[in-house]
This record gives sequence, C-alpha cells and structure tokens, in this order.
Amino acid sequence: MRLRPLAIALLLSSAPAIAANKPTSIAAADLETAAHLRDQALHDDTAYDFVAGITTEVGPRLAAGPNDAKGREWTIAKFHAFGFDKVWTEPVTYPKWVRRSEHGEILAPHAQPLVLAALGYSAGTPAGGLDAEVVGFPTLDAFKAADPASVRGKIVYVGARMHAHRDGRDYGIGSAVRTGGPAIASHKGAAAFLLRSAGTDDNRLPHTGVTDFTGATPIPAAALSSPDADLLERMLAAGKPVTIHLALDCGVEGEYTGANVIAELRGSKKPDEYFVMGGHLDSWDPGTGAIDDAAGVAIAAGAAKLIAGLPKRPARSIRVVAFANEESGLFGGKAYAQAHKAEIAKAVLGSESDAGADRIWKITASVKPQARDAVAQIAAVLQPLGIEYDASEPGNGGSDLSAVHAVGMAAVSLHQDATRYFDWHHSANDTLDKIDPEQLRQNVAAYVVTAYLAAQAEGDFGSKPGAWANEHE
Repeated sequence: MRLRPLAIALLLSSAPAIAANKPTSIAAADLETAAHLRDQALHDDTAYDFVAGITTEVGPRLAAGPNDAKGREWTIAKFHAFGFDKVWTEPVTYPKWVRRSEHGEILAPHAQPLVLAALGYSAGTPAGGLDAEVVGFPTLDAFKAADPASVRGKIVYVGARMHAHRDGRDYGIGSAVRTGGPAIASHKGAAAFLLRSAGTDDNRLPHTGVTDFTGATPIPAAALSSPDADLLERMLAAGKPVTIHLALDCGVEGEYTGANVIAELRGSKKPDEYFVMGGHLDSWDPGTGAIDDAAGVAIAAGAAKLIAGLPKRPARSIRVVAFANEESGLFGGKAYAQAHKAEIAKAVLGSESDAGADRIWKITASVKPQARDAVAQIAAVLQPLGIEYDASEPGNGGSDLSAVHAVGMAAVSLHQDATRYFDWHHSANDTLDKIDPEQLRQNVAAYVVTAYLAAQAEGDFGSKPGAWANEHE
C-alpha cells in the first residue's frame, strides 16, 4: 500500500508528539552497571583527594580575590588529569568586592571587643570607623515594622537565631536577615547593620555571606559571632544605651571577569545531549572552602571519573561544571543559563551539590510525568545508600543549576543532611577536617548512579525552553 503525501506529512508531524509522550525508561543492564558503579564509588577517594588538594594547594577562593584565577587553573589541570575528553571555560563577569580588614567593639556601657565579619557587598566605614548607638530587634519582621526615626543614624542589630535541622530549613531565616536587612536599614537611614551570624553553632567565629543592596545605598554591614550576639543582647536587655565602634575596610572596586570551568566526557550515541552536575568553585575567605563548595565540584568530578573508567561510554555525554561566584549571587549559574538557554533541551537532566559532604538522604525531581518511572528506577538503585525518594516534592537541581532549571532544564535534587552544615558554613571552620571520607564516598555513589542512568535512559526527562515556568503555581 502506498501512503498519500498528506498521510506521510501527518505521520511525520505527529512523530515528535508520540516521542514526547512515550515513557522514559532504563534498561535492566544499565541498572546493573549503575549498581556496580555505586559499589565502586564506596571505595574510591578521588573526591576526597580533590578537596584535600585544592584546600591545601590553593586555599580560600573568594570570587575576584587573589586565589580566584589560581583555583581555576588548578581545577582545569585536575580535570585534564581525570581524562575528560574536553575541558573549557566560559566567561563570567561580576562586581569585585574586596575585604581588607574589620574591627568592632562595644564602647559603652561596658567596653568589650566584638568578633565580626563584613558581609559581601558591604560598604566600608569612614576612615577611623564610626561610633553609634545600637538599636536591636529580635526578628527581621520586627525591624521592618520599625519607625525610621527610631533607627536613623544608629547601628541596627537583628538577632534572629537559626537552629539545626536535617533539611537546613532555618537558613531561610538567617539568609533573609543577612541579604535583606542591610538594604532595609539603608532605606531607614541607619548608619550600619549588624546581625547574629546565619549559622547554627555557638563558636566565637562569625559567618560571612552576601547581602543585597539592589535599589539601596550600601552601608557598612557585618555579622557577629553567636557568643558576641548574646553579649550584645544582654547589654541591650539591661536598658542602658549601647554604643559600638565599627571599622570596616571593604567595598566594591569595579568589575572582574572570571569563568565557569567545564569538562565533558563525550557520549557514545548522543554526544550533543548531556547530564550536567557540579558545584561552585568560589568560596568565602575566612575558611578554605572545603564544604562550600570544593566538595560539590569534587563529588561531580569523582563520579565522572568513575564513568570514564567504564569499557564503554554512556549514550549521552557527562558534563561537570565548576561554577564561578555562586556566593555573591549565582553569577556562574546565571551566565551558564544565559549562554545555553537556546539549546537547553540538550541538558537532559542536572543536579548540583552545594550543601556540604554529609550523607545524601533524599532524592526529589522536576521531570515530565512520562519520566517519573525512570526517576523511580534511579531511586531504586540509590535505596541501598539510605536514600529515599519523595515523588511529591520538586527538585530545582540545587544552587547554580536552579538558574539553569529556570530556563528549562529538568532537574533532580540529591538532598544532603544539613544538620552540621550551618555550624561551619561561611566561617573560618569551613576546612577539610569537617569532611568525613565515608560520607563523601556515599555522595559520589549517589551522583555516579544518577549521572550514568540519566545518560543511558531511553527517552528524555522533559527539558525544553520554559518547561518549568509554572512549576510553583
């Protein structure tokens, strides 16, 4: 029987729709290979050696700071040594914020030194510092409701406290105060802004982090260590005026162009399609950036290296990205999303590690309905690692990849236990000794399974421009 031209045209036009509605699946043989990779990862220290190397040989990697380029070149060399088929960089431009020195002390009613850290994008104080009375608030909402006349010319302090949880949910409290509080203080005419560090520890070590002065004039802003916040609150509670001397030498000095570092293992059948994973290469400067986020880059690179050792490459490519300047506003992720949004369907699935190196305990995903069974297949191979699958919760891919998800990449989130993470996050305690090698291996095992099976899956996961625009409606 010969088909008429119109019938042929209709069949051809309907082919993409048929393919899109076909369930995504993973072959039994690929599940077996993934289980082998998982078990191999539990005895592999590539990721730990990566973190040990970069924290020892490079150290802290403040975006635009003295170790920014050094860390990038170190990572490029390491990716080449791991046997990636292609390693390249893509430029990322952002403001250059510089920290030189910081000092604070209570002058009255009782003289006491303060341990504090300037926040990213904080303005510096005038030469010689500033002396001002402090006005305190227990929460950000209480401060928002304050009469501007009550804070004008004063140092505002917000004492919201975080508590430890496995899902790290209280970071939403601490980060909201840190990012939003200084701009509100600026609008109300305050001289400076202080907060209790966005952390869950009681160490006398402050936690830095970025603030956001969009639409406001930058003012001096800093975080107090938790014991120093307690000290300040006791003095405020006594009812006598509290005066602080604050001296911050920091600020924005023009722009800087860094780069995302990208490495790829080429796929055997569909090399233009890829699973993408990674972490961010920059870190804050008090520590050495071990858990935030050398571990994330190391987990992805370690997983890719295991896949590179297979007798045959997976069908799709495996892409690892060490993102630039996540800490000050997801600059690397946003630059990657902008550069690749027109071809986002090629990024079949992605996941980024940026919550330390403790065990992964849950997997969630944002994929098309026809790919849910494939995610369940991945989750079944992860289950022996102690990882549960919550099919009701979306997954944004994590940190920088949330920006890539926003332009259409299907995303999977591998949730790490954050109970200890905010004890060390953004502080001088972010060092290699906080990483448990066994837990780090479990992370690599989870990522190698997810990456390999996504690369081998028959069918896609729903990546396309604008695919998740209505996800939270």
